[in-house]
Amino acid sequence: MSNNEDCCFAKILKVIDLLQRNAEKIEDIDNSCTKPFLGGCPNMACFNTRPVTFYTCQNTPYSINYQVDGQTRCSRVFRVEKVEGCCVTVLLLANNPDTSDCNRPFVSTGQFATINLRCVGVLQCLPDVIVDCL
Repeated sequence: MSNNEDCCFAKILKVIDLLQRNAEKIEDIDNSCTKPFLGGCPNMACFNTRPVTFYTCQNTPYSINYQVDGQTRCSRVFRVEKVEGCCVTVLLLANNPDTSDCNRPFVSTGQFATINLRCVGVLQCLPDVIVDCL
């Protein structure tokens, strides 16, 4: 058995990572027959992130501290960046102070963390959004 065959969250997160990586390349794709998605994108928001939250088996949300302007803040929403075995590297997201753009409810903190998926009891996906990644 490979290292992540018993880690169902790793499989799900790899799909999310792949979707996000492909979304970042949409601007580089021409409108020919080989376009790897259906429908148009230029006249609508092209989402690039499926935010996720993690919970322990005791239903406690994972929260990770980050620093901004010398202050410690806490994030409970993450963007999948890389999955290796039963670990996921995530970008910590913060609430967007500009609440006028409903497609951009989160902003990048520019800070990352690695989560052991064997310690995760619940994975929750939030609606797809746009995050301006660093």
